[in-house]
Amino acid sequence: MLSAHQLQAKGRRDPLLPPTSLTVARGELLLVAGDRQDQRTALALLLSGRMKATGGGQLSWDGNSRTKQLRLAAALVDSPGVNEPEEHLSVRDLVTEDLALIPRRYRGALLSRPWLKVNRFEDIADLWTEQLEPRRRLELLTALALANPGTDLLVVDSPDRHSADDLTWLPRLQALAYDAGRPLAVVAAVSAVPASWDGPVAHIGNDAPEPAPERIPETEADAPAGKHSAESAPDRENQETELETEVAK
Repeated sequence: MLSAHQLQAKGRRDPLLPPTSLTVARGELLLVAGDRQDQRTALALLLSGRMKATGGGQLSWDGNSRTKQLRLAAALVDSPGVNEPEEHLSVRDLVTEDLALIPRRYRGALLSRPWLKVNRFEDIADLWTEQLEPRRRLELLTALALANPGTDLLVVDSPDRHSADDLTWLPRLQALAYDAGRPLAVVAAVSAVPASWDGPVAHIGNDAPEPAPERIPETEADAPAGKHSAESAPDRENQETELETEVAK
């Protein structure tokens, strides 16, 4: 299980990630909503062990708070500006590069051509990564993440940025989380929760302290009677007397 309590990160000016708490277990898909891309990416980096939290937040995987254990179990998927595929790469080259990152004890003779065939990506092998339609892109990137048998946690950064249609990414993540043969803990940081989703949801900043109510300044009418009130009363009486004199004339 992945557990985060008041997870936060400081930015140069505003908080890069306001305090956020969540839990997700194997066999579960959690959607975490946040308006800002930089905050979604910060959350994804923290949850996958690629960045350290600040401000005393707590993060653990299976009860272990060591970053190394989390990093070994987690795969960060398609994070913009971090590990999203470069546009000039072909799918075949991307697969070759990603398979080379798998720990040696698991790698064996993993080569791009047989891997593409076994995983049914031969139809897109010669395309540029920028040519991939959203559904196939996510299928490819998650399959590459799972080529490492040590991966138990998928953290997907903003899959909805490629398409407004949640059918291009939500069914795939559900299938991975609920796979009885290899149940995964899956977290997707999204800009908005689809209307069709009725599963677990969290929101970035859900553990931030409530802002203090604004103090309403006292008006002259609300101020208690004092020296000013006492001095103003004779002035009103003088004005009324002068008015009566003018009318009499």
